Amino acid sequence: MLRVLVHPVDISDTEGAEWLLAAHHQSFPRMQEIRVDEGYKQGLNEWMQQNTTIRLNVIEKPPGQKGFAVIPKRWVVERSIAWAGRNRLASKEYNRNPESSEAFLYLGSIAMLLNRLYPRC
Repeated sequence: MLRVLVHPVDISDTEGAEWLLAAHHQSFPRMQEIRVDEGYKQGLNEWMQQNTTIRLNVIEKPPGQKGFAVIPKRWVVERSIAWAGRNRLASKEYNRNPESSEAFLYLGSIAMLLNRLYPRC
């Protein structure tokens, strides 16, 4: 399901997350957990406990870490998005039909898996 939501630009990320979840948490009844970075520590957890059954898991950097750190689980999502961006049809074609965009993402994933199974010499 792809949806475009517009909200005021002058709200914080936490307020935007609350707004988004309030509008759509019923669309994902099986969702049990949302992983977020440290920027969502303040306020969002309390709001989610009061308004949803979804658990908030704040992923933090290791103590003493400065600069870049590979964050467990989040890295998988960011890497997957980067891989999808390599597929020209998924990243450069701006389809008005969400089903077409989804199909191009599937085709790109299939092509990536085939290249892993049978690499070109």
